[in-house]
Amino acid sequence: MLSLSGNDATHDDEIAKGRHRDNEYSRRTRPERRATMTQTKAPGGTAVAAPNGAGNGTEQRRKRATFGRAGKTQYNKREALAGYLFISPWIVGFLVFTAGAMIYSLVISFSRYNLATNSIRPAGVSNYAQLWNDPRVGVSLGNTLYYAVFAVPIEIVLALVLAMLLNRLGRGAGAFRTIYYLPRMTPSVATAALFFLLLNGNTGAINQALAFFGIQGPQWLIDPAWVKASIIIMGMWSVAGTMVIFLAALKNVPRDLYEVAALDGAGPIRQFFSITLPMISGAMFFNVIVLTIAAFQIFNEAYLLFWRDQSNASPESALFYSIYLFQNAFERFDFGFASAMAWLLFVIIMIATFIQMKFGNRFVYYEGDK
Repeated sequence: MLSLSGNDATHDDEIAKGRHRDNEYSRRTRPERRATMTQTKAPGGTAVAAPNGAGNGTEQRRKRATFGRAGKTQYNKREALAGYLFISPWIVGFLVFTAGAMIYSLVISFSRYNLATNSIRPAGVSNYAQLWNDPRVGVSLGNTLYYAVFAVPIEIVLALVLAMLLNRLGRGAGAFRTIYYLPRMTPSVATAALFFLLLNGNTGAINQALAFFGIQGPQWLIDPAWVKASIIIMGMWSVAGTMVIFLAALKNVPRDLYEVAALDGAGPIRQFFSITLPMISGAMFFNVIVLTIAAFQIFNEAYLLFWRDQSNASPESALFYSIYLFQNAFERFDFGFASAMAWLLFVIIMIATFIQMKFGNRFVYYEGDK
């Protein structure tokens, strides 16, 4: 027992001496280890100790990241340069034929510029004052506004109905889409000749069809009360462009929404107002803006039906703003006054578009909104 106790004591002394030697070694080598440590900083700004070589690795990674960013920046610059080179013909065309023409028209709107005599003299704001004094400017603006108010909603409704019918088709849908879109490809002159025959008050096909039902058809091309209606009817001939946009929007409406609504007992009318209209509101908003801008610039339909033959007296109800602008520019050669008319139309279109963007955008459903 005594010998065992002595051995235990000896063993404990050896352990204590070993711990002392370890502590002494640690104390002596601590400055050396501290010297081999590299001081780095964490992302938050706190200083941390890194082993020797780790700091070099961090520096190398930082250099590689910097080089990668520089390379990526250079690549993005090359990519942007290639993109600008590809669209450079459009940029040149826009600057020369659109922006340049707009600036030049603004300049000559403050002058008396006659193209026939190639004479120009300053006129101040007299051209803009003439806009308020010329009664035909007010008449043409009223006719244009009338056309825009009635033609745009009618085309929207007709295009949406056709798009919904095509959206329900299964077999033969492609053929029907082609048939409906063909009128859009018809030249304006051919369309005007066709409707000149259809709208003839005595022998036109439309009045003959109305007579079959016992209805006396009006004199579409003579009666001032029906002149603008005839132009609206002719404008509906190219409804296919709007229809295609609506059809694409309808194809993107999830079918699951209709299935869930049907399970909840919603009928077709309820589904249309609660699902279809909100989901295609973006296309609706786009079409309304584009068609309104086009309506304020209506020219082909009215000119080809009523103003192509200058030997006949055309009714004032067929005088639209773009036609009167054309007459001042290319019949009377008064480019100063025509330019002032063009800028007035530009301001009107900008105001109408701003109002539509301000108030109509509230009713548009965007998928990313929460």
